[in-house]
Amino acid sequence: MDYDVIIIGGSYAGMAAALQLVRARRAVLVIDGGERRNRFTSHSHGFLGQDGVPPGEIASNARRQLEAYPTLSWLESRAEAVAGQVDEFTVTTSDGGSYRGRRILLATGVADQLPAVKGLAERWGKAIFHCPYCHGYELGQGRIGIVGASQMSLHQAELLTDWGEVTLLVNGAIELRQEDRHSLERRSVTIEEVPIDRIEGHADVIMADGRLLRFAGLFTATRTSPSNSLAEAMGCAQEETPMGIQVRTDAESKTSVTGVFACGDVARAPHSVSLAVGSGAMAGAQVHRSLLWPETIPALQAEGSV
Repeated sequence: MDYDVIIIGGSYAGMAAALQLVRARRAVLVIDGGERRNRFTSHSHGFLGQDGVPPGEIASNARRQLEAYPTLSWLESRAEAVAGQVDEFTVTTSDGGSYRGRRILLATGVADQLPAVKGLAERWGKAIFHCPYCHGYELGQGRIGIVGASQMSLHQAELLTDWGEVTLLVNGAIELRQEDRHSLERRSVTIEEVPIDRIEGHADVIMADGRLLRFAGLFTATRTSPSNSLAEAMGCAQEETPMGIQVRTDAESKTSVTGVFACGDVARAPHSVSLAVGSGAMAGAQVHRSLLWPETIPALQAEGSV
């Protein structure tokens, strides 16, 4: 069977895009490997109408609603390669399948590169987070630690002062200028420059000098990159952002490859469930528009890509 659109990635952005397209009675195939970025956290916050709901429940409800539409097909697999051109793309999957589609929509999400601190990865999404709007309120205005990762950690430390008493754990990852120190001090951020030895308990930080610093929760500014190499292999231009590398798109969600679109975290920053859903809904509408009016399909220019 040939599809109007093949969506690679079936998390929030991909499903939001699929909903627009199946409601336009277009034949859509979603290929999903089942690894949502927020699979490590127990509850999702900041998404209107779904505040406090487990993220897996939001995803399963969305998929169930999508599958009520007869033009949707869902494949639990991984896309390995995309070949061809506009109106004649072929996607091959890890289970040996081959699928043809007129348009490709990348909703593959991103991978988080975590700081190399002992005990951090095990607490990711449980006591250590990246988005204050998603997880700050639940800390009850308690003590918050920022595990230094990049210059973005300075912004994160200042931002989080609305959610609690903040300590910036520099951990050798940031070069603090005098103006940085003044800015942090104006917001009553404590600066801790002794390196971190490890993280234990809920969010207990053991410093290299043996001190124990207890926090209600920790945040860190991860560096992100596309969760797989599909976009790069296809020749989609990418760009550097303060949060990492993302696929370059225009206001219509088009990439630099004609007929290939991208949405969600892989193409937009900052990142949250609600922003991914909005990005996906817009991308779905734009992909549909390109099917109706092929003259709008030319891709953006690739200048300035990384």
